Amino acid sequence: MSFDGRLLSNISVLAAIVHSGSFARAAEALNLSPSGVSRAVTRLEGSIGVRLFDRTTRAVTLTDEGRRLYEEISPLLAGIGDAVSLASGASTAVNGRLRVNVDTFFSRRILAPHINDFLQRYPDISLELVVRDQLGDMVSEGFDIAVRFGHPPSSSLVARKLLETRTATVASPEYLRLRGVPQSPDELIHHACIQVRSSMTGQPLEWEYSRNGEIVPAKIASRLMVNESGTLLGACLAGAGIARLKTSGIQDLLADGRLVELLTDWKGESFPLYALYPSRHLPAAKVRAFIDFVMHILKIDEVLAT
Repeated sequence: MSFDGRLLSNISVLAAIVHSGSFARAAEALNLSPSGVSRAVTRLEGSIGVRLFDRTTRAVTLTDEGRRLYEEISPLLAGIGDAVSLASGASTAVNGRLRVNVDTFFSRRILAPHINDFLQRYPDISLELVVRDQLGDMVSEGFDIAVRFGHPPSSSLVARKLLETRTATVASPEYLRLRGVPQSPDELIHHACIQVRSSMTGQPLEWEYSRNGEIVPAKIASRLMVNESGTLLGACLAGAGIARLKTSGIQDLLADGRLVELLTDWKGESFPLYALYPSRHLPAAKVRAFIDFVMHILKIDEVLAT
């Protein structure tokens, strides 16, 4: 016999009659009319081919066939109830596997130093962090949430802006000792600047600055080009040249003097940080907990910046 949703609905009516002891009380519990309950039983009996209840004006009792059927389906109905309870618990209990899509800079410089705090705070979470250049297809690849810099693509994903961070032009003290300190964007042409190739377009990212409403493109000289932020930061720290980096994630390096910010009178580009997840409707507690945790560590980063 093929299964359909109506069969399960009719079986739930049978269970309600057994639990309540009458058609009338089952109708009340299920918010149905007594005739609706009676029709559901008739449909179930017709699909199975046996009578399930002996009905009199005073009582309703299961037939032998009805009793055997109920004994078989009762554990299954309990299992369905347990599954629903487990799923609904995901709205309040922070547990299960959490699969997160992140970009390199956010993962290495902002999230990784604090990730053990998240695991200790939520011991029932199993966390998988996937670092990649581009977002990809979150839903088909099974991601619960993504946290990435840059404007989100037009899609059905829910996008929650967490931060707007500026870029800083920086260099190591060793580089500045050997090559001097540029005083304006025009002077960058005389320095070794580390270029970054866009993962989206494949083209080098242009440098531009603004001050008092004036936007100034900067011509730069470069012998080194990279395509990801970890290499960019490492090369800059090693004295290979001047780089532009997001200030969120390098505050500790600026504070301890391993990097020096340049051209502070000029404003560089800014980048938003977004949390992306598939549905606004009842997001799981583990997703909400991760977003709250990211907001917490971003506040720590803001404190370092002051």
